[in-house]
Amino acid sequence: MTRAVSRDTTTFGDLRRMWTLLELSRGRVAVAIGWGVLALGSGLGLAALAAWLIARAWQMPPVLDLSIAVVAVRALGISRGLCRYLERLATHDVALRAMTTARTTVYRALARSDFWLRRPEVPRTGHDRSDAPAGETKPPRRGDLLVRVGRDIDDLGAVVVRVFVPVAVALVLSVAAVALLATISPPAAGILAGALALSGIVAPWLSAAAASEAERAIRADRAEFTAQALTVLDHAAELRVAGRLDAALDAAVAASRRAVAAEDRAARRSAWAAAATPLSIGAAVLGALLIGITLYGPDGGAAGAMTPMALVVLVLLPLSAFEAVGPLPAAAQALTTARAALHRLDGFESGSPTGTATDPCDSRPGYDSEPEGRRTRLAPSARLHDARVPELPRGRRIAVVGPSGAGKTTLLMKWAGLFDTPRPGITFFAEDAHLFGTSVLENLRVARGDLTAEDAEKALRTVGLGDWLDGLPEGVHTGLAGGAAAVSGGQRRRILLARALVSPARVLLLDEPTEHLEAEPGAQLLRDLLDVDSGIVEPDRIVVVVTHQLPEDHQADTVLRITASGLVTMEFAARATACDAPDSAHREIPLPSR
Repeated sequence: MTRAVSRDTTTFGDLRRMWTLLELSRGRVAVAIGWGVLALGSGLGLAALAAWLIARAWQMPPVLDLSIAVVAVRALGISRGLCRYLERLATHDVALRAMTTARTTVYRALARSDFWLRRPEVPRTGHDRSDAPAGETKPPRRGDLLVRVGRDIDDLGAVVVRVFVPVAVALVLSVAAVALLATISPPAAGILAGALALSGIVAPWLSAAAASEAERAIRADRAEFTAQALTVLDHAAELRVAGRLDAALDAAVAASRRAVAAEDRAARRSAWAAAATPLSIGAAVLGALLIGITLYGPDGGAAGAMTPMALVVLVLLPLSAFEAVGPLPAAAQALTTARAALHRLDGFESGSPTGTATDPCDSRPGYDSEPEGRRTRLAPSARLHDARVPELPRGRRIAVVGPSGAGKTTLLMKWAGLFDTPRPGITFFAEDAHLFGTSVLENLRVARGDLTAEDAEKALRTVGLGDWLDGLPEGVHTGLAGGAAAVSGGQRRRILLARALVSPARVLLLDEPTEHLEAEPGAQLLRDLLDVDSGIVEPDRIVVVVTHQLPEDHQADTVLRITASGLVTMEFAARATACDAPDSAHREIPLPSR
């Protein structure tokens, strides 16, 4: 459930939310800022000291009078590069840690969100689809998801490298440069402060406006292009057979061209922002030069007048001062892009869970409190967690049978707590779970990270993939190029079943694990899954299987038969189960249906 929450959407409010989402460490950020200040501070000191040294050397003093300055110039030159390297290390360390944290948070929100259950019609156009009615959330397509969990998280991580640290460093160095110049000439310091404000405030504002315009213009087109491109890449053969491949390609190309055109239109403001910094530098240097010439006057160099060293420092120092504010226009663009990414990621946030985890063997089976025989409809997807469904019954081997669309998968997801609080020890294994383009072993490690190659091979042979495994060139270490595209439908189901078997979950909720298998091998596998003594699953674990065709000689403790209207007939085996299931012939209870 997506909950409407009043948020502070101002720039500072978004910055606070970014800091929270990225879980930034104040200490690590402070270290990165410190190294940045030392790096650019070394450059500022180097410029001032080098200017003084040039002018002082012109006076031809004894060499020993310049030895300290010469050594200091060398030290500042070395420290500038060294501190810059350390600042890059510290900043990227913070950013990469933050991006990992943000991705974890987003993946968790994805796992708990129910927006992917909604399937409204989404217009296939490249225009902004943000005109949906209030409160209606459209499920993102695969291309949208890739943009959000990929590029959007990268944009948030760039805030550390391109916004937080550069802005803090620029603020400290600008104050230091103005203060240093004020010791020579307050009017020149005032001109420098104004030029720095133009380069550090006006230029970033123009840059941010350009970035905002580009972001608004290309947001929908970029997602549309990604979605269309993935459709073509994944389903080129089907589209060609249907005669729609050229249309899909044209849609992707059109979306790409619209995005490029929008970026070109927004580039005009970016050009003005880029011109602001060199104009500011020229104005500051020219102003300092004119003030310096006026102050130096005909008596320059005499006792009590401005020295040549002060004049050179006055003119050359502003050149180095702008090094700190130079990255700020890019920082404004990065911040604008990151704010848009943050707002898109807000769609993944779920409301506070209200359910509680229960152990199927710790209490009596819970049923709908409505009178028996009364049928209710499944709540709208936005309120799916409020739907009233029967609790997981007792028994170690449970079969759920019914026609397509009756609500079998919804029932399993409810038992797993996917609509409220995920229940510990209960895991739902979807029939369309993803196979990654990596090795067979790593695909099984999705369920258990410490899985060994030997255990993985054992699980694969248990589900009937022994011959297939023997034919792989590198065994379980063989890569699946293209993920599910590298195997047949039946092999994919068996790999997903093996993934379920190796998981540490005590309760396995399997959604049609034998679909796409040949009739007899599929029926035998189903018998084994529903037989406590078969050895395919440990006897102390609970297995719930959704299927369309239940073998007559099955050994399930409990069978739930769901009709198309949503009525459930629950049948219990006559023998006692590990959870002491009641010896009841059957019991009818209502199941909410769509």
